[in-house]
Amino acid sequence: MLKKITQTGLLILLFSCSAILKAENVGYETLPTPQPTHDPAKIEVIEFFWYGCPHCYSFEPVLEKWIKSLPPKNVEVIRQPAVFSDLWGKHAKAYFTAEALNVVDKVHADFFDAIQNKKQHLETEDQLAKFFVAHGVNETEFHNAFNSFLVDAKMRQATDMVTRYGITGVPAIIINGKYKTNGPLAGSNEKMIEVMNYLIEQESKAK
Repeated sequence: MLKKITQTGLLILLFSCSAILKAENVGYETLPTPQPTHDPAKIEVIEFFWYGCPHCYSFEPVLEKWIKSLPPKNVEVIRQPAVFSDLWGKHAKAYFTAEALNVVDKVHADFFDAIQNKKQHLETEDQLAKFFVAHGVNETEFHNAFNSFLVDAKMRQATDMVTRYGITGVPAIIINGKYKTNGPLAGSNEKMIEVMNYLIEQESKAK
């Protein structure tokens, strides 16, 4: 009897260890509370990032290449600046201002380059104005957007979002309000893309 109990206990232990290892190796986590998506007809992909993050900078070209390969009607990609400090907030406001001015495509990669490689200080309204003007934005239009209600609302929302999605570091990806992946979970930038593709496929089948 004791031998059978020992064998049973060993089998349970082995099964538990196997399940734990499997959970650790899938490359993503399931959010404790699913979050609503912007468009239920599409698979939503949110990238949390910070311009001052070297890992985000190295992930950017990988992500951009992936975005260009996506079927346009099935997946919606949303870039979401994470806000954990005053500096992160200043960079987030620059992104939201670019969104309001519809110039993200013009400034996003260059802003990363200015912070990561050129080591520029782009924090104050005047510093940011010079950057945007250098990219063809009218200075008055920049200041109007920078100080707009829309940008202010997005800034308030950004602080709340890192809490709702359980973001503790960047880059981090949320798939359809249900799953989170990042470098440590997936293993590398390339593996993150593989995990994203897998989860998108699974969510597409469920629709």
